[in-house]
Amino acid sequence: MSGKGRTGDGHGRLGSVLSGLAVAVGCVLFLGGFAWGAVVYKPYTVPTESMTPTVHSGDRVLAQRIDGSEVRRGDVVVFTDPAWGDMPMVKRVVGIGGDKIACCAKGGWLTVNGKPIDEPYLHTKGLASAQDFTAEVPEGQLFLLGDERTASLDSRVHLDDAGQGSVPRDAVQARVDAIAWPMNGMVERPRAFAAFPGGVSSPGPLRLQLGAVIVGVVLILGGAAYGPIAARSARSARNKRGRVPAGAH
Repeated sequence: MSGKGRTGDGHGRLGSVLSGLAVAVGCVLFLGGFAWGAVVYKPYTVPTESMTPTVHSGDRVLAQRIDGSEVRRGDVVVFTDPAWGDMPMVKRVVGIGGDKIACCAKGGWLTVNGKPIDEPYLHTKGLASAQDFTAEVPEGQLFLLGDERTASLDSRVHLDDAGQGSVPRDAVQARVDAIAWPMNGMVERPRAFAAFPGGVSSPGPLRLQLGAVIVGVVLILGGAAYGPIAARSARSARNKRGRVPAGAH
């Protein structure tokens, strides 16, 4: 066998090894991304229109499992509280323990500790609530409103309760990170709350998980495609080497 032939075989074996490695790594990333997502996130179906236009009734959202202590102002959370019907509900946190919530300031603004809050996510632009209200949020509690303020049954309905409409932090089960269906993307953190102590929450690892899945798919397809391509190239090379030039004896 010629040296050239042995070199070609060596390249072929190396290519096969790299192809198999790519498929193996791709499978790890693909399956690992899904497994990681299943551990961190839980899907929910939004039951009402109280959070439009952020999420609509029937939307399928991905919510990151978190502890109530991790909740920040501006988060859209899934919670369950007996006073609210003892079923999972989706609302936005606008106040935490110690905050003074009021509405509506001149121009229809919601205020937190006297500071007007720009709420670009509201369904009713320029009107934070159809009714005026004030509340002081007890420590360890959260004040929650829907983005559709004209129809949402939220903390305003429970203002006469002992907690002035708030719910305990430990009632929170998860924080909504993305709308999975229809695929409307990530739920952004409101900038208006970033200046308050504690700031806004950091995005969850969903983008990293999706990245791992996508890279895994690319590696699997690329590794699987290498075999047929390499075999075709090898056949073509053999045919060229075995072809007798015109006029040769």
